[in-house]
Amino acid sequence: MATYKKRGFKPKNKQEEAEIQHKDSTTAEVFSTLDESASKTEAWVSKNQNYILGGIIVIALGVLGYLVYGRYIQQPKEATAANELYYPQQYFDQALGNEVAKDSLLDLALNGAEGKFGFLDIIEEYKGTKAANLAHYSAGMAYLQKQQYQEAIDHLEDFESDDDILGAMAKGAIGDAFAQLNQPNEALEYYEKAFGHSTNDYTTPMYLYKAGVTALDLGQKDKALTFFKRIKEEFSKSQEATNIDVLIGLAEN
Repeated sequence: MATYKKRGFKPKNKQEEAEIQHKDSTTAEVFSTLDESASKTEAWVSKNQNYILGGIIVIALGVLGYLVYGRYIQQPKEATAANELYYPQQYFDQALGNEVAKDSLLDLALNGAEGKFGFLDIIEEYKGTKAANLAHYSAGMAYLQKQQYQEAIDHLEDFESDDDILGAMAKGAIGDAFAQLNQPNEALEYYEKAFGHSTNDYTTPMYLYKAGVTALDLGQKDKALTFFKRIKEEFSKSQEATNIDVLIGLAEN
């Protein structure tokens, strides 16, 4: 910072004059250093401006590409996939209410028919879409109905959802599949994940009950007792609470 001198200012003595000269010299050095730094920066920018400009262009193109992909590719893909999902879902819903034609309807839901995609086609053709994710859930449930338990587990594990009901149902269905494969420890693990996914009056008491019964079969009475007591205390109006005192008695003995 330069020294400010009043008009007509004269140093009182040589020492004061020397101090003023020193300050002026220091200030000049500072500005000289700043000038040199600025010159070096300008030189660096000038030398590397092609690289800088190239980096800016790459970033701009990346942002533009992301926006274009979302609007003109991903959104139409999502819409098409959602439309495709309607047909196999119809077959799946029909299968649940038709024991006679159940297996054939589930096959149609999984594999498609008459030029329409099934769940497996949607998973393959529309990867990364919400419809493909839902198709994993429906395919897993279809395989569970067909008693193809490992296939059910594979698809349900690929399904991702924060939804209170669907997320819990998927984990609980994996538990059911492991139970059918006579793997009770794995079944218990997923029943616990199912009731831990969310708290609601539908899935929570259902999977607490299944977890409790499985734990009881495994000889884990303390754990079973905890699950049964929670049903009694928090979900007393649920179907699972109907005979809960009997199960509590078994767990306590």
